[in-house]
Amino acid sequence: MPINIPILLTWLRIILIPLLIAVYYVPESWLRVAERDLAATLIFVVAATTDWLDGYLARRWHQTSAFGAFLDPVADKLMVAATLIVLVQLGRLDAILAAIIIGREITISALREWMARIGAHRSVAVSMIGKIKTTAQMIAIPLLLYYQPLLGVSAFEFGTWLIYIAAVLTLWSMGYYMRMAWPHLIEEDRRR
Repeated sequence: MPINIPILLTWLRIILIPLLIAVYYVPESWLRVAERDLAATLIFVVAATTDWLDGYLARRWHQTSAFGAFLDPVADKLMVAATLIVLVQLGRLDAILAAIIIGREITISALREWMARIGAHRSVAVSMIGKIKTTAQMIAIPLLLYYQPLLGVSAFEFGTWLIYIAAVLTLWSMGYYMRMAWPHLIEEDRRR
């Protein structure tokens, strides 16, 4: 396993997952609810920043590796899934939305793995709709964690609107990826 700064940043993102969850188990005498929300929001924002930074540094410093390419999306999906589950437990997110987003991530990850196995991984490369979905989701989640009004705007309401948009884009992008992969899936079945 190669060790470099981009991979260490990815590991940091994974380590931050239990820390974000633990914030909500700290006794209220240590942290009030608003302080917990702020701490969880900051942890998530740091994790999201490492997601961007590790990829940027790996490309810039020519430190890309097969292990890093594997670990990075795993860390992303673990962080998002864990945070969505926390939001469901807090009553800030409908379970159906969390299931849609998490289910899509599992489905597309499996699809990408299978497409790579048959040599057609470019068919399910990240699309613009996937990038827009991720952007909406990565803005919505910290707003839902923060929960308090922010600059006179309800972070919760704005975050809720964005997570609904992300859920719609999640379904749309999943349909797009499945449509792109479908001819390859049919062809692979014919060969068998």
